[in-house]
Amino acid sequence: MGEFELIRRHFARPVRRATLGGGDDCALLTPSPGMQLAISSDMLVEGRHFLPTVDPRKLGHKALAVNLSDLAACGARPLAFTLALALPQADEDFLGPFAQGLYALADAHGCELVGGDTTRGPLNICITVFGEVPSGAALLRSGASAGDDLYVSGSLGDARLALEVFRGRLSVPHGVFEAARARMEQPTPRVALGQALRGLATSAIDISDGLLGDLGHVLRASGVGACIDTTIAINLIATQPDWTGAEATFDTETRLGLVLAGGDDYELAFTAPAASRAAVQAAAQAAGTPVTRIGRIEAQPGVRLVGAGGQLIERRYASFDHFARV
Repeated sequence: MGEFELIRRHFARPVRRATLGGGDDCALLTPSPGMQLAISSDMLVEGRHFLPTVDPRKLGHKALAVNLSDLAACGARPLAFTLALALPQADEDFLGPFAQGLYALADAHGCELVGGDTTRGPLNICITVFGEVPSGAALLRSGASAGDDLYVSGSLGDARLALEVFRGRLSVPHGVFEAARARMEQPTPRVALGQALRGLATSAIDISDGLLGDLGHVLRASGVGACIDTTIAINLIATQPDWTGAEATFDTETRLGLVLAGGDDYELAFTAPAASRAAVQAAAQAAGTPVTRIGRIEAQPGVRLVGAGGQLIERRYASFDHFARV
């Protein structure tokens, strides 16, 4: 199977929303009147972002999900995406389910594949996604103000928990591992929530490298700091109620590390005025996504972690960095 037969067989479908899709030198997208285009790219590399044993269908889902998560953080509605794919070989057993997982999530969000590239090489997936957002309404990292509440969507730490089990560093009951693994391999992009937060959230970011690391981008862009209540944050691991018999493995420090710096969560961290608490909860309910208020924005730069009774926690947790020295 050659390159163009590969594309025709697995990645060629008629487009309905794009003006022109794959097949020409460029795709053509026309946003609705009064809209701006939101564009983001993410790359997944085998051995760095996913294990060689991952189900190709789940990998197709995740490859698009991590890009849709960026649109969610901007409050944008998905329109289309391109796919650049490096493959060691044209393997039907990989390509078929990969395309199925990719298209299943794309169809769920009305997002069309409009072009891309394929080549031979180590398995590498790069997607560029396009969305639209009303002019001036995009959620940014730079709008947080002292006094705002700090929220996160969904759960945190489960993907890192699964990774640590894969590495042999943690041991959990089988059901816990499978639930955590599902969170790692098939994250849920919070697209509906991002759109529901337009006009409410003062800033937003998707959590890919870990809560503290990604929140730091918001704080620097906004020129503020934050205080996080760890007695709330520690309960954000969705699988933790099922840890029966494994509690000794998960002391407070381990749990906080998973939640605060685990990464691969693809949830949203966002800020909103304290006066908007009821509106935020209504937006979350409308989007079908739970949100948790975990702290507040402060004028003093940096992040402060507090425990029971407001006691300051001195330990530092480092989020993921591709190029950090180890």
